[in-house]
Amino acid sequence: MIIIIGCIIVVASVLGGFLMVGGHPGALMHVSEFLIIGGGAFGALVISSPRKVLMDMIHGLTTAMKGAPYNRQSYEELLKALYELFLLGRRNGMIALEEHVMSPETSSIFNKYPNFKKDARSMEFLCGALRPIIDGKIKPDQLSQLFDIELSKMEDDHHAPVTVLTKAADSMPGFGIVAAVLGIVVTMASISGPIEEIGHKVAAALVGTFLGILLSYGFMNPLAQNLDFTGQSEISFLRTIATCVTGFAGGMAPIMAVELGRRGLGTDLRPTADELESMLKNLNAAPKPA
Repeated sequence: MIIIIGCIIVVASVLGGFLMVGGHPGALMHVSEFLIIGGGAFGALVISSPRKVLMDMIHGLTTAMKGAPYNRQSYEELLKALYELFLLGRRNGMIALEEHVMSPETSSIFNKYPNFKKDARSMEFLCGALRPIIDGKIKPDQLSQLFDIELSKMEDDHHAPVTVLTKAADSMPGFGIVAAVLGIVVTMASISGPIEEIGHKVAAALVGTFLGILLSYGFMNPLAQNLDFTGQSEISFLRTIATCVTGFAGGMAPIMAVELGRRGLGTDLRPTADELESMLKNLNAAPKPA
């Protein structure tokens, strides 16, 4: 929603200023210019991107259009789910977590948190993090390296769509110049025509340069930046899971493992220590975090 609002502001500001100096909106509406600039930039994007990067970009843009994928409620659900899992593992042994990790779709714990359960990537990451601990295949002090490698790869995957989208945005002013040059070619072919017709064609050619710059800096570059923030948001969510799991596997009490993750959150996403205590008390009377 915020992206749509931003686009409206850009269009209203540019078009409003144009109208204030006596411009006519119709002078900017040239389908051929949009086709040259948009089609050229899109073609360059397809040429430069592997199929996976294109699919990741589509998924990322769809997510970005819906707004921030992770809010405070998402993190509260995560912390409560982790606390329940850790508490069960501490009381009944790590083997007690096996049924929840192996069959998360039927887990009585995960079913309490539908929003978290619907996040397939986070569920897969959490279950994958707990599985080697349950099986005893890894030592607690080796977990950090495992998570660092996985999260680093995910960051690379997130940066790839941002990079190609940014390059496509940067190419738009160039395609705007292409559109302008083609417009001048058409104008020169009609140089013997009426002066009004020549003026109209020159104006149309200049619109290509204008649209290329506007589409690049007003829409595509900001959209690429938003896509980057969306990817960072997902990585931060997964990093919180990794932090809590590492703390618990290292011997921390469940409440302190969750507190470790809480302290790594941004101020707009982080519940206070008292709020965390209140949330966990509703699950199982928990001591107040230090």
